[in-house]
Amino acid sequence: MKKSTKVQVPVGSLQDMANRFTHAWNLASKGIEVNETNVTFLDIQTMLDTLSPRRSDLLKYLRKNGANNIKALALALGRDYKNVHNDVTVLISVGLLLQDGRKLSAPWDELSTHVSLKMA
Repeated sequence: MKKSTKVQVPVGSLQDMANRFTHAWNLASKGIEVNETNVTFLDIQTMLDTLSPRRSDLLKYLRKNGANNIKALALALGRDYKNVHNDVTVLISVGLLLQDGRKLSAPWDELSTHVSLKMA
């Protein structure tokens, strides 16, 4: 059975990101394997804008089917190429979508969000 892959999508501060990095670095320096992916947003609105319903649908489609290129993805989703291209660009830039050549994939089974209420 394939291992489930999960991306942590916290909303937090730069200090929160630094703490996660330091913790992972310390574990790795002790020879402990660190197998986690984090995509941190500094505010909730940016996270919500980035993970819009259309982009979430795009990620779900790619998780199930993959796509050889953006044009094929736009056709499969019945959406305008320019809008899909923009969505793909944003999702690649934050690390939620992977691109190998022109091939697109979203290998995550789950996105898990966390919003810190103690941010400055």
